[in-house]
Amino acid sequence: MERVGIRCDVGPGRGIGHVMRCLALAEELLRRGLGVVFVCDAHTVPWAEAQIAARGIAVEPAVWTPAEHVELFERLRLDAVVFDSYDLDASVYPAVRATGIPTLAIVDGDLRGAEADVLVDQNLAAELDYPQLPDNTIRLAGLAYVMIRDEILALRPIDPPVRHSTAVPKVFAFFGGTDAFGAGPYVVQALAATGVPFEATVVAPRPELADRIGSVELQPQQRVDVIGPTDRLAAEVREADLTISASGTSTWELLCLGATAGLVCVVDNQVMGYERAIATGTAAGVGVLSDLSADPSTAAAVLKRLLTDPAERARLASAGWELVDGNGRNRVADALLALT
Repeated sequence: MERVGIRCDVGPGRGIGHVMRCLALAEELLRRGLGVVFVCDAHTVPWAEAQIAARGIAVEPAVWTPAEHVELFERLRLDAVVFDSYDLDASVYPAVRATGIPTLAIVDGDLRGAEADVLVDQNLAAELDYPQLPDNTIRLAGLAYVMIRDEILALRPIDPPVRHSTAVPKVFAFFGGTDAFGAGPYVVQALAATGVPFEATVVAPRPELADRIGSVELQPQQRVDVIGPTDRLAAEVREADLTISASGTSTWELLCLGATAGLVCVVDNQVMGYERAIATGTAAGVGVLSDLSADPSTAAAVLKRLLTDPAERARLASAGWELVDGNGRNRVADALLALT
């Protein structure tokens, strides 16, 4: 195997979670000397496009029909294909698989019609689920297969995080590369409603979100700085006492970094991961976005506890660090290369 194609979703409405975890696998394949090409509409999210380009990876525009996929993969002379998509029609998978090219598909619980030689569900407790699998398919399930990017691995603490307290807790909040559901302003409202001091840095990928965040009325000793998408995400997380994020693929990166994570469930397909992470005691549940936007008081109570209780922050951080070891991408790459 010499050249692998990665067909993934990305877009202002879809976000960049698929690209981020595929980049982690791509980094591992590149490290092993393989060539990688992405097939996606990366140009629709410039920050994601820049992340792919920074690794020297070529990009082909997304195609949609089975015939288009077969033609493109043959033209690119690919030796294997990785799929990570919620949007592809189910007919694409068997058409590609029928050509004999090895395939791997990344899924989240519901297979959504995905069919491949290897299915990877990197979600918490996925190994306890038993979906009906296509014929001749291997399933890799659970946090042992979480794919973590170089940026995160480089800053993963060697030892579990320890308790420390600061006079004014530092908060970092981000909700994917696009914050497609506009969570940022509602989280800042909930932070303000805690009534306790904090210094927050909030990522706002769009000007209208930055304006809405800037209009939130803060109380004494509360400060919010708004920034655009950043290449220092891992460093910001490490420097923060509390990180608030959507309950998506970034959850596992936060746990790997030993962050104190407060999660917001921003969309229905995050519900299972959100509930399981909270149940294990590795992250705090800030709330479901639809509830939070209607009434921030419940979220404010959760955030106030996290801002004022260093021992609870340390407990969550240590539990998450133990759960995600950062070696998942090696295991997934091994399974892909074993298909040859």
